[in-house]
Formats: sequence, C-alpha cells, structure tokens
Amino acid sequence: MALVDDEQNIRELVSYALQQEGYRVVAYRDGEEAWTDFRQSLPDLVILDIIMPRMDGLELCRKIRSLSETLPLIFLTSKDEEFDKVLGLELGADDYLCKPFSTRELLARVKVLFRRRTLALGGDSDGEDSILRCGSLEMDRMRHGVLWKGQNVPLTVTEFRILEALVRQPGYARTREQLLQAGYPFDEYMSDRNIDGHIKRIRKKISSLDPDFDGIETIYGLGYRYRADVDS
Repeated sequence: MALVDDEQNIRELVSYALQQEGYRVVAYRDGEEAWTDFRQSLPDLVILDIIMPRMDGLELCRKIRSLSETLPLIFLTSKDEEFDKVLGLELGADDYLCKPFSTRELLARVKVLFRRRTLALGGDSDGEDSILRCGSLEMDRMRHGVLWKGQNVPLTVTEFRILEALVRQPGYARTREQLLQAGYPFDEYMSDRNIDGHIKRIRKKISSLDPDFDGIETIYGLGYRYRADVDS
C-alpha cells in the first residue's frame, strides 16, 4: 500500500505501525512524488493527506480515479470541516480520518477496507445469488461488477455495497443509517451523513452513461430509494 503525507513524523509512525501488522508500505512526501510511481503501477490501497506541497491530496485523488475508480483510498486531513469531508467523498474516497488520530484507529480502518473489498470481490457470498438485476441495472457480487444497459459502471467497494442495499429492495425507502451499515458493515466511526457523498458519486457515474438516469430518489429527512419502475 502507499502512504502520502508531507509530515515526516507521520510517515514514519504510520509506516512502522502498518509494517508491524504485516503490510508492505511505500511512503511519499507529496502528491507529485507519489503520482510519478502511480502512473506506472497502482498500490492495493492509498492513505492520502489532503494538504501537501506541489500536489495536494485532492488533486492526486482525481488523478488516481482517472486510472482506477475502485482502488481503496483513505483521506487524512488536519481540518475537521464538513467541506473537506464531503469533497473528499465526492472525489471518490472510501474513508477519511481527521488529525490527530491514533494509529490503532487507522489500522482498524485499513483492515475494514481490505475486508470489505474481499467481501465485494466474492470472498463471502452468504449463499446469495451472485447476479442481482433490477430493470437495466445488473450487479455481480462475485466479480464486483455493475452494468447499466450493458455498460460498465466502475464503483468503489463502498459505493457497490450502498447501491446493492438499495437495489435489493426497490421501491422501499432506506435510511441513511441503514445504508451506512451496508456500506461500512465493520466500521463504527462513520457518520451517516457521509452516505450523501457516496450517493452523489453513484448517480454521477451512471448518469455519465445515461443522462436520463433517475433511478435513485432522495427521501428528504430520511434517506434514499431505488425506484421499482426505473427502466423495467
């Protein structure tokens, strides 16, 4: 995995903690240094600071997503403002952690992301059917694949699980708390307001293939619903 942060003490502390857990870590001082390597080969997971010289974390995230929409990514930020959190999620982050943070909490989140990725890739299908269809939407749990009218929709692990929770009960409203549990089944730290950012990205990705897509409805004050009649 890759760690990108301009603070040397954080690079050393986090790298050591991750290596003690058996992870192979490559640390970078800024986004530009990391991007030089990422263009050649992407890591399995990225832990990324937002405020850095030369190329900040938000710009590096945009570049990473131009190569992979599914690479697990955790933002680190020294700011606790809602703007940074929402923008990071809209750009495609799976998770975020505000400084100062404990290495134990970061390790827990890394493990959660890898575990969720294993589940999304079919590591535990719970005996359910691999293929889920609803109108023009098709989801393959075993291959972590999503098709809209036959075209591929590249979703992150979190986005896949949130959309699956909606599609499994079309026509029924799901609260943000329910979708949070679906998207983060092992994580007790996340706020249910983060669901809004993920829903926005899911809509954007499908709408880029079909501008008329309106399958996900907002239930104000409650959550979201996948329309039972969309392209059925």
